[in-house]
Amino acid sequence: MSLAGEPVEKATPLGWVVLLLALIVSITAVWLLSELPILTAAYAGGLATLMALLIVLRNKAGTAKADALAPPDWSVTLAAIDQPGVLIAITDRANRLVCASAAFSARFGIEKAPPNLALSEEDASEMLLKTAREAWREGRAHASHLSLGKDDVRWEVEAQRAGRGEDHLVWRFRPESSEDLATDIGQLVAGPLGRMLGRAGVIAAVVSPEGTVRASSPDFAERASGDPTATLAGREFADYLRLDERERIFFARSGREGEAFQLIHVSLNDLDDALVANPQDAPSLMLLVEAHAALADNSGGDTTPKLETLIEALPLGLAMTDRDGRFLFANPSFLRACGRTDVGLPTFPSDLVVREDKSAISDAVRRYGKGGVASGDVAVRLASAPEEPVSLGLASMRGLGEPAVLLTLADSKEETELKRQMAQATKMQAIGQLAGGVAHDFNNVLTAIIGYCDLMLLRHMPGDSDYDDIQQIRANSNRAASLTRQLLAFSRQQTLRPEVVQLPDVVSEVSQLLKRLLGEKIEFRVRHDRDLGPVRADPGQLEQVIVNLAVNARDAIAAQGDGTGTLVMSTRKVSVKDPRAHGATDMPPGEYTALIVRDTGGGIPPAVISKIFDPFFTTKELGKGTGLGLSTVYGIIRQSGGHIHAQNVPPADGLGAGALFAIYLPVHHGSVAGEDRRGDTDEPARAWSSGGRVLLVEDEDMVRAVAVRALERAGFTVTARPDGEDGLAEIANGGEFDLIVSDVVMPGMDGPAMARAIRKLRPSLPILFMSGYAEETLRSEIDIDNMHFIAKPFSVEQISQKVGSVMRGNGTDT
Repeated sequence: MSLAGEPVEKATPLGWVVLLLALIVSITAVWLLSELPILTAAYAGGLATLMALLIVLRNKAGTAKADALAPPDWSVTLAAIDQPGVLIAITDRANRLVCASAAFSARFGIEKAPPNLALSEEDASEMLLKTAREAWREGRAHASHLSLGKDDVRWEVEAQRAGRGEDHLVWRFRPESSEDLATDIGQLVAGPLGRMLGRAGVIAAVVSPEGTVRASSPDFAERASGDPTATLAGREFADYLRLDERERIFFARSGREGEAFQLIHVSLNDLDDALVANPQDAPSLMLLVEAHAALADNSGGDTTPKLETLIEALPLGLAMTDRDGRFLFANPSFLRACGRTDVGLPTFPSDLVVREDKSAISDAVRRYGKGGVASGDVAVRLASAPEEPVSLGLASMRGLGEPAVLLTLADSKEETELKRQMAQATKMQAIGQLAGGVAHDFNNVLTAIIGYCDLMLLRHMPGDSDYDDIQQIRANSNRAASLTRQLLAFSRQQTLRPEVVQLPDVVSEVSQLLKRLLGEKIEFRVRHDRDLGPVRADPGQLEQVIVNLAVNARDAIAAQGDGTGTLVMSTRKVSVKDPRAHGATDMPPGEYTALIVRDTGGGIPPAVISKIFDPFFTTKELGKGTGLGLSTVYGIIRQSGGHIHAQNVPPADGLGAGALFAIYLPVHHGSVAGEDRRGDTDEPARAWSSGGRVLLVEDEDMVRAVAVRALERAGFTVTARPDGEDGLAEIANGGEFDLIVSDVVMPGMDGPAMARAIRKLRPSLPILFMSGYAEETLRSEIDIDNMHFIAKPFSVEQISQKVGSVMRGNGTDT
């Protein structure tokens, strides 16, 4: 564009002639009137001088006017303002377009000039008008984030006053871009800014929305790769970092031995939401701040928030009271130790303890609040756990303004629970050993009683006056034998017949029996998860476990009043990672199939819940329980490699409060073919036609006598010896025998030691062990081929059948 000017006016020859004649006439008039030549000459000289001055001034004014009205050379201006990526326009005071770059003309045309661009958005038009007014007033104005069309690009606008009279505005329009911002920041981070941040303990990197590194500071490159000059562009940012269990950040290269960092994520679009069309596409600035730097004292600033954060993170319970004993604050560890995480902090420390200890803690807080004693502790019982005394530390606080008392309390609930469980496990193991020993010795007595009863019954017929008495003695002996089996089950020394089974199948086998046991008033529900893993256990013993738990639930529900309630048995697939979350400390992580038995019997009293698995412990009336039901359950589950725990549960899922027993059996991987039926005493009787020579070794005289009579009656030739040394001597002295029948536990040389010594002399001689201990335990401790087993107590018929079966080759070998 250009501006047109008018030419400068010039004097004509006629004008000069008229002017000269006027001068001559005026000089002549002065001469005629004055007739003084000097005056006339002076007048003529003055006029000449005046005329010369006017001519000079007129010429200068004409030249200036011509210069002012000369048209400017706008081609030079257009070449100067035509810049790539920038739209430039020049307007006059009437907002008329004087000059514009090609890019501006292509986008907006030349019909409209800023600020009157007829934009679709009113906010943008108003912002341009405001920018124009401010530029005319201040000389320069700026606006940003303007929408100048239908596209999503945002613009920044600058207006500047210019010209000789500053009567023009120069407008510059530039598009905004987050990529440009990211590029600039990336260059700064990789350069001096990154080094400066590194000296302050801040490590920086620019990361794309996809998680890859675009630029990094030298410190980041050195910690990530060991080379401060390494180029990490395009690599995954997260690959260079690791988290620990407390979610602290470490560089993967240094691991936990290095420094911990806190991550600060700064989106480069967060400066303004209108920066780009898609904010989620904006890159990010990642700042890794050293953890110790975050806690450092910055130029004497306020450290109270940092101190509060540190106190809240401490594992030690801390609380503070004023001199009158009112709580000022308490950290989360203190609340957890007091059992107040749900209800919050009370007004006074005395509200935390049982009634008997309220006065003691109140006096102690007042005493320490006066500053008489520096520090100390007092033993109290918390209201949340009255059975476990704790030590509450107190210390006088000075230098914080008003006198105060600092209370300390360690959260030892987890440690106390672990100690309780370990003590319980140790106690159960000791009781189990005692019960197993008692059961073993009692089995010897019952073997003799049952044996003699069998021998007496051979001489008495039904209807005889002594026959019923002998039968009663034998029945009571069998009942006693059942109790000993329960003791052996508790001590995990009974003989099991494990099979690979599915828990839902075992529950289904006893469901009908359970419905009859529970009666009509108790609702019985069964729930099963899918994809349950198989378990390896004795199905008969598992049925006994289920029945015992159901009977206990029935009795608990019956004690609640009208006897109505619900019993729910469910099987679940459980993956154990933290055993403590499942109520067990010695349960290894792994896959388990769980049997959950829940009743609505009101629950177990807290005072006795730790004793329910003890043998002979019962809460039932005298004569209505042996106290061996749950102890038997405990022994069976533990001997099967499982775990059991009990807890009280609140009302949930439409069920009232009650007790919950959780049994965890490890999932069996693989198949077991041909499950052993060890100790099977139900073999069919067969005659032993060829006789046989038996060496019987038993230290108990009663058992030895019964066994000798039973075997001789069955047609065997029996040689009896009271201990292992005599039995070995019989073989060493050349004695010929077809079978050795021996007790396991004997004074001096026991049965296994004797068997190993005999095998060196007679490798193929079969051995039949008699024991009240579990066959699995015996076989795991004795590695002898062609070994057989019969459990005590046994009858005359059972020992005869077992010996005959072994001699026929029908016994179960190892």
